Amino acid sequence: MDRQLAASLLGPMNVTRAVLPVMRKQRSGHIISISSSAGLSGAFEFGTAYAASKFGLEGFMDSLHAEVAPFGIATTIVNPGFFRTELLTEQSTNYAEPSIDDYDERRAKQLQFWKAQNGQQSGDPTKLARALITIASQRPPPRRFIAGADAIATAEQKVAELKAQIEAFRDLSTSLAFDKVAAGAGIGS
Repeated sequence: MDRQLAASLLGPMNVTRAVLPVMRKQRSGHIISISSSAGLSGAFEFGTAYAASKFGLEGFMDSLHAEVAPFGIATTIVNPGFFRTELLTEQSTNYAEPSIDDYDERRAKQLQFWKAQNGQQSGDPTKLARALITIASQRPPPRRFIAGADAIATAEQKVAELKAQIEAFRDLSTSLAFDKVAAGAGIGS
């Protein structure tokens, strides 16, 4: 867990913090952070540490946007799906040790799936690099870029799940204000 957070969350945060003084001084800049479809949906079994690091990066970038936009600094979160990179190679991916016996059967199936996906991912990293160059030149740039058809499907599924959860508990949720507070009042109202 610590290594994953250091690589995928603290590393990008530290690099961003290092360049921000220059960007603030020049009153311009564009920070592009590579998250993952796992940063949108934690529905990937046995990817908890990875998803946690990407969710953290998402929160950092969303919050950072509000802080730096007044200085002319843009932020973009990129959520790629499966691209044919080194991510799934044996040299790149580390699995938790020791493992918990209760998960052995499910974990073995998931690891087999990931290993089978290595070299078979549909996303072309060269095309993604070109897309990132395109995004970098957009004015204004997108706050978020969902990269790949599989990532779009993951994002759409997450949006649908959130909408369903909101609707399922809307009445309960909207009944929680003090009785004298007007309906719809909240932060920024």
